[in-house]
Amino acid sequence: MVLDEKTLASLTRRAAPSAFLRCTPIAYRATPLGMGCGKTRFACPADGFKLLYIAQDLPTAIADAIVRDRFEGVMPREMLRSDFAGWGVCEVDAAMPLRVLDLRRDGCFKLGVSTDIVGAKAQLAARRFSQTVHEHTDLDGILYFSRLLRRECLAIYERAVPNHLTASNVVELETLARLIPALQKLRIRLIAAMPRA
Repeated sequence: MVLDEKTLASLTRRAAPSAFLRCTPIAYRATPLGMGCGKTRFACPADGFKLLYIAQDLPTAIADAIVRDRFEGVMPREMLRSDFAGWGVCEVDAAMPLRVLDLRRDGCFKLGVSTDIVGAKAQLAARRFSQTVHEHTDLDGILYFSRLLRRECLAIYERAVPNHLTASNVVELETLARLIPALQKLRIRLIAAMPRA
């Protein structure tokens, strides 16, 4: 994949996230900015680099990390309190601005690449694209809209994390007062146990 340098430059932005949120398994609470290789939207297909994902608000962080597509064709929209027991959340701030590729609106169209990169459930096109960006630019990451909620998210390459980001302590997600309002925005009802058939 070849990306036009002038178009890349026109889509490069400075981003300084403030109080963006990251949902992470509580088992990793000691390393709030820790990363691993995974099968995520902008992950390297060959596990050659790691990414940190953060979201503009709590509903988006929860939807993208935990809920995902579980309610396709499913009613009612209910989740158990135990579904959140293994998760934590922290705030992430920029210590210095990031240089990111802005794909929030017509970036894919301008670059002449598939809009599946930001809009499809399947993620292979996005992973290949991200690998090209990582290998052929010095950008810190990708700014995009959540496929689920159309809110701002950042996928930040591991090379940028140590110098650019700081994080608060990870707290247990189920203890947050903001959890219920966030779930209400997602039209999800939190229940203690599954109803008997």
